[in-house]
Amino acid sequence: MSKIKFHRVAAVLVLVVSAAWVLTGDFSSVGSASTEESDKPKAVAEIEIVPQTVAVVAPPRAQHRRAIRLSGLTEADKRASLATRSGGIIGALPIRQGDSIKAGELILSLDATDKSATIETAQKLLVQRRAETKAAERLVKRGNLAKLQADNARSALAAAESQLETAVMEMDRMVLRAPFDGVVDRVFVEKGSSVQQGAQAAVILSLDPIIATGEVSERDLGYIKNGDRADIRLVSGNVVNGTIRYISREASAQTRTFRVEVAVPNPAGLIPAGMTAEITLWAEPVDAVILPRSVVTLGPRGDLGIRGIDADSKVEFYEIDLVDDTPGGLVLAGIPENKRIIVAGQDLVSDGDTVNAVEADAETIKRLVGEVTGGAVN
Repeated sequence: MSKIKFHRVAAVLVLVVSAAWVLTGDFSSVGSASTEESDKPKAVAEIEIVPQTVAVVAPPRAQHRRAIRLSGLTEADKRASLATRSGGIIGALPIRQGDSIKAGELILSLDATDKSATIETAQKLLVQRRAETKAAERLVKRGNLAKLQADNARSALAAAESQLETAVMEMDRMVLRAPFDGVVDRVFVEKGSSVQQGAQAAVILSLDPIIATGEVSERDLGYIKNGDRADIRLVSGNVVNGTIRYISREASAQTRTFRVEVAVPNPAGLIPAGMTAEITLWAEPVDAVILPRSVVTLGPRGDLGIRGIDADSKVEFYEIDLVDDTPGGLVLAGIPENKRIIVAGQDLVSDGDTVNAVEADAETIKRLVGEVTGGAVN
């Protein structure tokens, strides 16, 4: 009985000693834990955040015209397919293909012998009716003729006048004249041949100005307006200048593009209709910067843009407005003035980061300040 009590007392003593030892916190077997803990705050205090180093440059700014290039064709300013207005035998055909012609000049005339006789008869009848009407009016005034008979004479006079007008109009229909200044492109009839009313006789083209036509996309429509300058490179290699005279306000249902017409002076008629042409439309100049394509990156929302730094060397993101894509680089608008743009390391930083900005090397600067072919406005 005394033995059992001794074990119980021993167990209680061991429990008490163990609890006291744990509460003291001094239970490391080798003493290394306390040393490591004392060193840990010191190591954390010694860590410093080093700003990311990036290369920056103040990009050159220029007044730049956006170039919009289209494939197109040349067309005549006016085109008329002339047809006969009456049937008969062609009595005169003074034109030939390729002739220059003025508005109102004779194209052809039909044999009008019978029409001339009809006019002569109508003229004589008109003279007779006028004399009869005058005599009737005098007799009515004297009271020797009933007023109704004078009215009948006036009606006969009106009919004679109408008959003469009809005969003259029929004579006019025998003649075909040029509706505008131009060149005779085609002649489909020969002198002495018989034609029906409505037969095609000739095609007249007005080539001054010559019109270059193309289709502009929805994306580029807002950059151009009537009166803007345009350059046209012909398939022959010649380059001529013109101005936009018409922009369609309705898109093609098939291509969703808009027809554009450029008028080009062509006084000598050297540029023909139907020639392949490359049309370059020049939009209004805008203030832009010139940057290499490599600086373009993605913003927080997935937008394309570039990164720059403010006066405190903090990173800012600018969405790009692409004005032009040239051999010399991207021409971008909408970038604030006096901003330095990150040209190396832009993908390693985020908006709001403070960075260590260094000027770009000479090779990068040389690439940035290179001339942009065909777009900069002096």
